[in-house]
Amino acid sequence: MTRQISQGLAQWHQVVKNKDYELLAQMLAENVRFHSPTVWKPKQGHVITHYILQTVFGIFENFQYHREFVSENSVALEFSALVDGKNIKGVDLIRWNHEGKIDQFEVVMRPLNGVQRMLELMTAELEKAGFYLK
Repeated sequence: MTRQISQGLAQWHQVVKNKDYELLAQMLAENVRFHSPTVWKPKQGHVITHYILQTVFGIFENFQYHREFVSENSVALEFSALVDGKNIKGVDLIRWNHEGKIDQFEVVMRPLNGVQRMLELMTAELEKAGFYLK
């Protein structure tokens, strides 16, 4: 693991633990791409990605990471949480660019009923904020 990835991963864990949205904003590249488990087309940009991640922190309950897998500039973080009482398992796939900023964030989740509930809750939040899912 490179020093840059080690630092980025430590910062990410700080964001999750403390819900530190200012640090999250500093970590995201301007052109970051966010791949959602509920939408076919990725969202691109700092503002929408920051909003999505911040909103997810409010929806997930009992969130915790279990394992991490590290490559040269990416990590895979296995997690579990509750979404409106439904157990979910998932993986965050995070990639950092040469500047040490997150330039790609992808989430994979299961089971389907948890993903469906997540879609419903996220859709409502994104619509309230003026973002479109389609």
